[in-house]
Amino acid sequence: MTDACAPPRPCIAALIVAAGRGVRAGGGLAKQWRPVAGKSVAQWTVDAFDRHPAIDRIVLVVAADSDPAHWPHASRCDLQIVIGADTRGGSVMAGLDALEHHADLVLIHDVARPGIAAPVIDAVIAALAHHQGAAPALAVTDALWRGDGTVAGTVARDGLWRAQTPQGFHLSAILAAHRAHSGAPADDVEVARAAGLSVAIVPGDEANLKITGPGDFARAAHILTTETGKMDIRTGNGFDVHAFGPGDHVMLCGVAIPHARGLLGHSDADVGLHTVTDAIYGALAEGDIGTHFPPSDPQWKGAESHIFLTHAVDMARDRGFIITHADLTLICERPKIGPHATALRARLAALLRIGVDRVSVKATTTERLGFTGREEGIAAMATVTLVRP
Repeated sequence: MTDACAPPRPCIAALIVAAGRGVRAGGGLAKQWRPVAGKSVAQWTVDAFDRHPAIDRIVLVVAADSDPAHWPHASRCDLQIVIGADTRGGSVMAGLDALEHHADLVLIHDVARPGIAAPVIDAVIAALAHHQGAAPALAVTDALWRGDGTVAGTVARDGLWRAQTPQGFHLSAILAAHRAHSGAPADDVEVARAAGLSVAIVPGDEANLKITGPGDFARAAHILTTETGKMDIRTGNGFDVHAFGPGDHVMLCGVAIPHARGLLGHSDADVGLHTVTDAIYGALAEGDIGTHFPPSDPQWKGAESHIFLTHAVDMARDRGFIITHADLTLICERPKIGPHATALRARLAALLRIGVDRVSVKATTTERLGFTGREEGIAAMATVTLVRP
């Protein structure tokens, strides 16, 4: 595990507790592994922290008998799987032990709260600049009764709060507090207060629902797809150029087009696929083809460019994105693209795993100006749109 955090910014870890059995939610599978709105509950929760720029690493605490096939993944953060205990307190302790010496601040979160939004995470982190602990909560606004079948009395709601997670702390302080605590605490704020730590209350979020019973899955799906505005729309641009050289065809969008000359490149020099690939990487803020497939690496010499595009498409899919559209423009005098446009669109759509009606392949010239006008090579530009529901 690398320690890339350097002063003055503290290294911040998310500790996600996912070792519970989740039997009250039904479904025959622990609630954290069940799907909701296209992904598992755990994957939604991990993704929320993975895409937050202040989070450096994630520890996911799971049960010893959990199936690794269900474990979520992270694209940006260092994700560590830790085996938990029979109690929540024991599982948190296992996660904190794994983080010792590897983080400055820790945000402890229940995996069953997949609707956690960035503003709540921001508020917890900001409060830790001035407090030993911080946790989100919502003020109790409903009337409170005491009774058993019939109302026996009322309870004043002044000063009462509904606790949420993530509950954030300075790692060394909450680790010491857990090591000194006995019993089965309801949450980590209870442990912190027992150790004398001050815990600030920051604004919670109604969308930060904890999935508990069967009916909560429908509520969570609604929150994740609509209420919280979590739809993430990305646009990426790509541009590439390849010079002509010896050969009897050019590769464009995975299709061999007869031509008096070929294209030069470390791979098969498919300028169309390279450009679309870079557009996807750009939308994901993941560099370019050279980042993932360095031209200095001999294993990629002569490689078919669909390998690069498939990697980018898989990366987008693994981060929860759907490619909704691709627009590619090839810039050259020759070969003429029009007669091949249908085949190029079909092949590109297949590689992107979307319908042909969502793929545009067109061509233009530079009116004999510049290197393309002199027929020295082919340039291409592309735009792709990615949507994460």
